[in-house]
Amino acid sequence: METVLNQTAPVIAISSAGIFFLIGLLTGAWKYQCMAQNAEFKAPYYVDISHRASLIYAFAAMLIAVFAALSAFPAWLNILATIAPLLFFAIAILNYIKLGLKNNTNNQLRDSENPAADKILLKTLMIAEIGGFLLLLIGFFVRVLG
Repeated sequence: METVLNQTAPVIAISSAGIFFLIGLLTGAWKYQCMAQNAEFKAPYYVDISHRASLIYAFAAMLIAVFAALSAFPAWLNILATIAPLLFFAIAILNYIKLGLKNNTNNQLRDSENPAADKILLKTLMIAEIGGFLLLLIGFFVRVLG
């Protein structure tokens, strides 16, 4: 365990997992409160999404931590590859919470105030999340097969 805790990239990912999980628990309480106050026992769409996404991203962050810890690549590359997807996970969670607070849509892209910016953000998100994890996965295979 000390080996993992002495590496920056896994510590960033584990810390993020803890924060995402806590947000998942808090948004779960928010979701329950909304359901209890609704005649149909439903929470706003993005309250539900923020809850589920936070929990899913918490476990994804732990997976990233494992691959970062086992990567053969230099620390600076593992740090960048770790931060890239985690940053966009956090942006997504915050956006879902914002949309849940507004409760005025069930489709953020259809009802976007700035569709052009959203398209750029989504393309950047795909590159950062897939690219960051791909680097860690390749680093893992280089170590295992090397």
